[in-house]
Amino acid sequence: MLVRGAIETNSREQDYITLIRKVADGDQFALADIYDSTSSLVFGLVLRMLDDRSAAEEVLLDVYKQVWRQAALYDDRRGSPLAWLVTIARSRALDRLRSFKRETQLKQTFATEARLHSSPINPEQASVISEQQAMVRAALGTLPPEQREVIELAYYSGLSQSEIASKLDQPLGTVKTRTRLGMMKLRESLSPVMEKSL
Repeated sequence: MLVRGAIETNSREQDYITLIRKVADGDQFALADIYDSTSSLVFGLVLRMLDDRSAAEEVLLDVYKQVWRQAALYDDRRGSPLAWLVTIARSRALDRLRSFKRETQLKQTFATEARLHSSPINPEQASVISEQQAMVRAALGTLPPEQREVIELAYYSGLSQSEIASKLDQPLGTVKTRTRLGMMKLRESLSPVMEKSL
């Protein structure tokens, strides 16, 4: 009985390995097969970690997007297909937990700042602040999408450059270059705002 179970497990793992190789070759049907046979396991793990069904559903999709992008990197000598999937799922769920924690901290910080600076401002100050905010939004809008994305993730989501690289599945050097170029463009665009505030 144990031998039969081991043979079935080995056969199933071999099937997954074959499917992953097909996914690496761009076979969408193979990805659908992997999803159909493993998604309930992956979803259960992610749901336990996040305790939020909606967030778990989003992370589940992220997991299989990563499987699609990185199937060619899978090496069956380093672990079973299910262990690989579980590792990806755990990593994506932890990313979501960290992101949620940062968002919560950011909201608390903004709420605290709002309370501390809730003294009434005069119409002239309100006009200046509104103009500056519009200039910042406009300056961000002029950046190429990939530069704007890394800057927004850094400043609005509080992610480090290595976390951004992981989230976007981009090399760290690429993220650093995009951030530097974007910041240089923003500095140039916003120099009138900075001069007014001095």
